[in-house]
Amino acid sequence: MRTLIRQIKKTYGLAAPHERKTVLRNFASLSVLQTITYVLPILILPYLFRILGAEKFGLIAFAQAFVQYFMILTDYGFSISATKEISLCQHRPSEVSRVFSSVMMVKLALALASFAILACAVYFIPKFRADWMVYALSFGAVLGNTLFPVWFFQGTEKMKYIADLNIAGGVLTLVCLLFSVHGPQDYLMVPLIFSSISLITGILGQYIAFKHLGISFRFPGYTSLHQQLTAGWDIFISVVAINAYTTTRIFAVGLLTNNATTGFYSIAEKLAGLCQTFPLASFSQALFPRLSKIYRKSKRRAFDFMNRIQLIVINISLICLPVIFVFAHPIIKLIFGGDYPETVLSFRLLLVSVLFISSNALRVQFLLVCGKTHIYSRIHVIMAMIGLPLIFLLIDSFSYVGAAIATILIEAGIFTVTYVTVNRLRFSRS
Repeated sequence: MRTLIRQIKKTYGLAAPHERKTVLRNFASLSVLQTITYVLPILILPYLFRILGAEKFGLIAFAQAFVQYFMILTDYGFSISATKEISLCQHRPSEVSRVFSSVMMVKLALALASFAILACAVYFIPKFRADWMVYALSFGAVLGNTLFPVWFFQGTEKMKYIADLNIAGGVLTLVCLLFSVHGPQDYLMVPLIFSSISLITGILGQYIAFKHLGISFRFPGYTSLHQQLTAGWDIFISVVAINAYTTTRIFAVGLLTNNATTGFYSIAEKLAGLCQTFPLASFSQALFPRLSKIYRKSKRRAFDFMNRIQLIVINISLICLPVIFVFAHPIIKLIFGGDYPETVLSFRLLLVSVLFISSNALRVQFLLVCGKTHIYSRIHVIMAMIGLPLIFLLIDSFSYVGAAIATILIEAGIFTVTYVTVNRLRFSRS
């Protein structure tokens, strides 16, 4: 623990005073958000699982995994490329408005294409047609996600708006679910509520951008649209590749098993996801725009800053994750009110993959800060080509356990390749 404290102090000293203030302020806002979004699922997931039962809960989880692909399409890598571009031109209002308008036009066009794809899937594929209302209602979350300009708030380092809107949306979602979902017959209310709150949050995000942050819409020309598509392409391919072995796990379990098994496994995925994102996501989101600026001034200082923070994250993970692993069974029994051995086993296996992810998160981000998007893309595309068939093969052989084992193998491979790659970049600058 003393070693960890010393590491934090040394890292703190590497940043200039104004950089520390900005990063810490954004980290505080995002940490509050992460805390609330960490607590809310702990309240929402057990309630829905107990009220809906494993089968309906699994159906909704499968639908959410399906529409997640459309969120990936509409995001198109802008969470990285547009965030970085906005952060570098945030003091030139006309340029910020140009980037904002171009990105939003592309995202809305991709949302329209996504709806057409969903309509075709629901109409032509029997598995989707049987529960078409679930998928149609779930799609509203894609529209809300399209409208909500997280990338803009991150790029301008106004993370407080992200925190405020998401906290308000999360609390409202919880209240609506408690008042509207009372049994398995109310399962359609779940995607309806999630989508409605997402749309409201997205619209409010647009309102803040235009009303309070000085954005003015400028109809973009072909050159500007093409520029944004080009800038986000490598990251988009990477995100598609990443989700080929992340989101696809629940989707594949749903295809190859049944709704009940999908429900048990999806709980483990969601709990592991919470362990992975809290508080790591706050570090990453708060650090990225600032680290990009530090890198422009000094590559060496940016590398040292990233490396020290990564070491802190590793030490925190090595303290927390083993404790969660040991107490996985009582934690799940306490939260979900029953003995679910499928969930406990999956959760423990997925915690091993979380350790690899946490130990690698800042290094992965540093590739983007360096502008090495092609390397970032290549790593994840190769792992997707290996991981996607591995997921289906192991699920077919070992059911839901195969999904968790595949996750460990994939994340271990990504950790190894990224570690070697980033250290070679360091040596090339020595």
